[in-house]
Amino acid sequence: MSIATVNPATGETLRTFEAMDGEEIERRLQLAEATFRTYRTTSFAERAQRMRRAAGLLDDDQQEIARTITCEMGKPIAQARAEAAKCAKAMRWYAEHAEELLADEEPAAADVKDSGAVRALVRYRPLGPVLAVMPWNFPLWQVVRFAAPALMAGNVGLLKHASNVPQTALYLEDLFHRAGFAEGCFQTLLIGSDAVDEILRDERVRAATLTGSEPAGRAVASTAGEMVKKTVLELGGSDPFVVMPSADLDRAARVAVTARVQNNGQSCIAAKRFIVHTDVYDAFTERFVAGMRALRMGDPMEEDTDVGPLSSERARADLEELVDDARRSGAQVLCGGERPEGPGWYYPPTVIAGVTREMRIHREEAFGPVATLYRARDLDEAVLLADDTPFGLSSNVWTRDEEEIDRFVRDLEAGGVYVNGMTASHPAFPFGGVKRSGYGRELSGHGIREFCNITTVWHGA
Repeated sequence: MSIATVNPATGETLRTFEAMDGEEIERRLQLAEATFRTYRTTSFAERAQRMRRAAGLLDDDQQEIARTITCEMGKPIAQARAEAAKCAKAMRWYAEHAEELLADEEPAAADVKDSGAVRALVRYRPLGPVLAVMPWNFPLWQVVRFAAPALMAGNVGLLKHASNVPQTALYLEDLFHRAGFAEGCFQTLLIGSDAVDEILRDERVRAATLTGSEPAGRAVASTAGEMVKKTVLELGGSDPFVVMPSADLDRAARVAVTARVQNNGQSCIAAKRFIVHTDVYDAFTERFVAGMRALRMGDPMEEDTDVGPLSSERARADLEELVDDARRSGAQVLCGGERPEGPGWYYPPTVIAGVTREMRIHREEAFGPVATLYRARDLDEAVLLADDTPFGLSSNVWTRDEEEIDRFVRDLEAGGVYVNGMTASHPAFPFGGVKRSGYGRELSGHGIREFCNITTVWHGA
């Protein structure tokens, strides 16, 4: 795959970039290793000052970088601005909280005495250069939610971004450099996927984090396992959105539309499978389908656009195949489901009912504005349907019954359960999944500690 900016709204190639050769990659690996030796000794106050400066610069650049994001991957411009603002917020959050999150921990006095020590503590120390393999769908946020905690912990970063967002990738390197971070603290590697394995095998790279597809995660995890290196993986999702009889149906349906089509439906944590109790199935479906039909699909640079194009021609073809397979197998397409005429890789908001386990769309992640509807007879069937997926990233539950809430929180196989609201990441809360959605956590204290050496310090008499 070439490294290029291709506008998904038109299919026009705007800029192309040459992949870095082996000599340049080696120079950058050397720089990362050398920079880490000194950067790791900087104080939290020094790191926080630079991180806050990066947040301020990002605020200043918000409109410009939002246009770049939209041009490269197609999300509506208002959502691109919101993504930039969210990144600045996360930078400030880690600047404020990193020191307390990584403060030395003292075991209980009785345990220290029992160990024969006069003093003991647990200290968090940085690992070194961390390779980040990141996707195109949130080209700023996916990187910042790794970079902010990693840099605040004293690590340095090497970014291999998706090949269709090179300008955003280069912007990030420049942003951190302008904020006062040394040149080797955060570097963008303009390379293809075929170069990742060799870099990950390099002894100077101490760990890796990947957000992306399941095959990409398997490849990185395999190499990292062979090299005995720590990894954090955030892979696909097919999140359930469960609606029970006590739910506020009007609000649930409105949120359901947003939860499905955010980022043009190209989000791992977007709600994808809508599981509705039979008592309210018809009422919810009527509201939900009407909301999906009312969305405005069009030029993502226009402020009133709700849904822009998919990221690539291949992405649209993959989504079409899932919808067509379901239709051929007997599913009912309640709205959408047909490719529009004209340029760009657009696909309309689509709702499919009558999905069965044999259909591909039941087993595979639909990465685009396509929702599947399921009817559940009772709470037990709702839980079974929600968990009937190889993924386990997050989940959404709509009910005002406390016993039902307790049951969903206990039994849903997911990294998050959002009650009467849609899944959204926040720097204070851990984010990640189970099953084939990956392992490890980003954000919060859990995220910043993922790439730390948790060191026991024991003092004898």
